[in-house]
Amino acid sequence: MEKTFTCIVYSDPSHAWAKVKRQVLVNLGIDKEVSSYSYQFKDNVYLEEDCDLSLLYQRLLKDDVRMKFVEKHTDKPSRIRSYESYHA
Repeated sequence: MEKTFTCIVYSDPSHAWAKVKRQVLVNLGIDKEVSSYSYQFKDNVYLEEDCDLSLLYQRLLKDDVRMKFVEKHTDKPSRIRSYESYHA
């Protein structure tokens, strides 16, 4: 049976972020590789679309897990931009 990892991708007019639980990044061993261009709020990390999301994608591929995205878009600047920058 094929495994799928689903995450919500939030986007505004100029950028997008995928919401992932911090523990998922820790479990996959990539939490220390995520850049400060991503954001964090409570136990969630919002992976920026350019390199941090692809880091997750590449890591999941190693386990034969495909990704599914649920998109949420706003025409205004996203509130994610006000969250704290990510740090492991």
